[in-house]
Amino acid sequence: MIFEKIYENLPDGLQNIACSMQGWRIQRSRYASAFWKELERVEARGAWSHEQVCAFRDRRLRAFVKHAAETTPYYRNLFNKLGLSPADIKTLDDMKVLPVLSKAQVQAAPEQFLSCAVPKQKRIVAHTSGSTGSGLVFATTIEAQWEQWAVWWRYWRWHGLQPGTWCGYFGGRSVVPVSRKQAPFWRINYPGRQILFSAYHTSPGNLVLYLEELRRRRPPWLHGYPSQLALIAGHIIESGFDLGYQPHWITVGAENLLPSQVRVIAAAFGRAPIQHYGMAEAVANVSQRKTGNLHVDEDFAAVEFLPLEDDKAYRVVGTNFSNLATPLLRYEVGDHAELTPNPSILICPGRKVNSIDGRQEDYVLTKNGTKIGRLDHIFKDFMNIREAQIRQSHLGRVNVYIVKNATYDPYDESELRRAFASRLGTDMEVDINYVDRLERTQSGKLRFVISDISSGNIDRERS
Repeated sequence: MIFEKIYENLPDGLQNIACSMQGWRIQRSRYASAFWKELERVEARGAWSHEQVCAFRDRRLRAFVKHAAETTPYYRNLFNKLGLSPADIKTLDDMKVLPVLSKAQVQAAPEQFLSCAVPKQKRIVAHTSGSTGSGLVFATTIEAQWEQWAVWWRYWRWHGLQPGTWCGYFGGRSVVPVSRKQAPFWRINYPGRQILFSAYHTSPGNLVLYLEELRRRRPPWLHGYPSQLALIAGHIIESGFDLGYQPHWITVGAENLLPSQVRVIAAAFGRAPIQHYGMAEAVANVSQRKTGNLHVDEDFAAVEFLPLEDDKAYRVVGTNFSNLATPLLRYEVGDHAELTPNPSILICPGRKVNSIDGRQEDYVLTKNGTKIGRLDHIFKDFMNIREAQIRQSHLGRVNVYIVKNATYDPYDESELRRAFASRLGTDMEVDINYVDRLERTQSGKLRFVISDISSGNIDRERS
């Protein structure tokens, strides 16, 4: 928190230096020599048949289940309680003898999932928020991070991308203080070759500045949230802005990619976005192949799809056998997937997925019309919040509904208000309401952000 406050008060040039220093640190750790060896192994598996990949997955799964049962308190007790031996689980199909694990269970007792086989000095703290706004802090290892990034780079390299490519990044990082009213609304990470565009200054009047910066720098790769890239693309189409070049690659992640977003991004940039699905917990990964289809990365995690009643969708459940520090067996992500029914021929290894439906949400609108999405990042460090939901009925005000746990205290609320101010600005009124349960849809899903402001009412609300 102290470093964030110092950063917010730095001039633009020093903020660029701070971003580059952090980028240099990440480059050194993420892309160490061991990463490239891991990438070689991961890419070699990309040429395997479906049967070879699934056999490899099951071998890893057997070893990982044994590791979890022998080195973590939770799974040692669970196997004893169920009268099971790790040897009872030989393939992915055998995992159904174990109960599904929820994020709430891990949040309630994270130390129960820590493996004694990974010493404290080798653990790295990781964070995730997810689609329900409930934060999770857990331990991982540098080896697990190398493998996850290797799997992601395998996917990018399938499509021709290479490390070191300049990227225009449109994500949720708060790199420009919300209080800043003047451009530039982006910062530069020179070691990582990233132009980090702020997601919190994209008012209609500012969007042309983003486009002018893209035209000036011409990054060949655009990456970010579909909602942000669709917002930029929509402005190109509506204004007729001439970008002056065509990006070679547009990749998206962290949100549900909607067909309407694909259409507007392709129309504006002349290139359709490609996507992958993953999460910090590393219990599942799905990548788009060169065929255009989504396939499960079977070599990275043991993914299960559990059917929903009266629905064609499936719950996504997975086992993170890359992370020896915090084993998670049959961990429920909270997302839903649609699968290809009875595929007889797999051109690519890995089960085929038609779509992932998990992180679709509305925007929050600021008074000046800026659309802000992916606000679940606000909650990633709040371990005393079980669930959260944001609802907006009027410009300039949001209602935040919190299901708190027993250890939630006034300090948590003050920090939550500070986090909202850093994302939405101090002129946004934030009403925090504590409830026993959150409103869900008819299918039982939780929408994290709900906007009751229709696009036709925006101008009337602002006047």
